Amino acid sequence: MKRLVILLGLGALLFGCGAATVPTLSLEEQQAGWKMLFDGKTTEGWRGFKMDHAPAAWVVTKKGELYFSKKKNSGGDIMTIAEYGNFELQLEWKIAKGGNSGIMFWVTEDDEYAWKTGPEMQVLDNAHHKDGGNTKTSAGSNYALHEASRVVTRPIGEYNAVRLVVNGTHIEHWLNGVKIVEYEIGSPDWEARVAASKFATMPKYGRNRRGHIVLQDHGDKVWYRNIRIRPL
Repeated sequence: MKRLVILLGLGALLFGCGAATVPTLSLEEQQAGWKMLFDGKTTEGWRGFKMDHAPAAWVVTKKGELYFSKKKNSGGDIMTIAEYGNFELQLEWKIAKGGNSGIMFWVTEDDEYAWKTGPEMQVLDNAHHKDGGNTKTSAGSNYALHEASRVVTRPIGEYNAVRLVVNGTHIEHWLNGVKIVEYEIGSPDWEARVAASKFATMPKYGRNRRGHIVLQDHGDKVWYRNIRIRPL
């Protein structure tokens, strides 16, 4: 028990603090199949949605963060160049007061916007954004479809730790160590929820089984760091 408390305390330091981080993987993590998606220095491995380069509004800070800076006429969603099918994604995010962003997966470029093909784990300041009052659109939810079961976000200025598990059609959203959403894409429940949502008119939404991982430009300042992935 004492060892567990120490580990939990260390995790809080790693995931909750605002200190600079250097994204690295231990030998054990590498052997387990983990790889860094963001090197903390450049946007290598990333480009804009329907672009051949990273949007200028996404900049790398001296603290090793991927930061959306709200530069006018230079934004857009940023996505991995590589495509992924089954995977576990881990990262940390923090958002400006009243801010909104999102993490999408299985995104393809055969529609107008990334959110028209890829399901989204919501990134949000629950306390100061109107979407925070609805569990279907609050932080960690499967945006507009599946409710976040608990509010576990940290205060503005602190990082939140994400674990997104995509295993076949089984999806899990974890936030700050708590599983708050679980669903099965293509199940009768999923189809009913999609049919009752704005996605009902989007035939490609959630239909891919492989695609890009996207970080959303929603016009608000947001920071991401320690972005890593392993195939399942």
